[in-house]
Amino acid sequence: MTVQTDASLSRERVGFYPGTFDPFTLGHLDIARRALGILDRLVIGVALNPRKAPRIAIDERCAAITETFALAGLAQVSVAPFETLMVEAARAHGARFIVRGLRSESDLTSEMPMAAVNRTLAPELETLFLTAREEHRLISSSLVRELLAYGGDIAPYLPENITRRLLPNAAEKPT
Repeated sequence: MTVQTDASLSRERVGFYPGTFDPFTLGHLDIARRALGILDRLVIGVALNPRKAPRIAIDERCAAITETFALAGLAQVSVAPFETLMVEAARAHGARFIVRGLRSESDLTSEMPMAAVNRTLAPELETLFLTAREEHRLISSSLVRELLAYGGDIAPYLPENITRRLLPNAAEKPT
C-alpha cells in the first residue's frame, strides 16, 4: 500500500489557465482539454479585469465555464475567479504550471514578456504554451463579442451551453 505524503501530494501536476474568458470559446476549451493530457488537474482562473470592460459578469462567466466542463464529464477541472496577480492566484490553487494558448506569432510576442515577469515573480511556476489548432486560430473572445453585438452567428465559436446562455432564444429560432 502506498501512502501519500505531503511531498507526494505537492507533486500533483496542477495547471492554472488564466484569462478573462469573455466569453469562453471553443479555442479555450481545446487548449484546456489538451492541457489535461499533460496535467493531473486544471484550474480555469477567470480574471476580474475592469480595464477590459467585460460584457459578461464574472459570476456568469464562472458558471458557464463550470457547466461546460461538467457537461464534458471533466471533473479534474475547476473554475475560480481571481482579482490578484495571476501568479498569486496560481499559487493559491497549488498550481505548478501556467497554461497559455497561442493563436499566432503576435500572441507569442505578447506572452513572452509576461512569462519572463512571471518567472521572476514565481520561479517555481513553469509556463506551458500550447498552440491553437488550425480550426481555432481565428477565434477570439473579442471577435465573438463583436459578432454578438451585430447579431452575427456566434454558435460556431462557442460551446453549445455558452451559446444558449448568450442567446437564450437560440433554441426557439427556426432552422
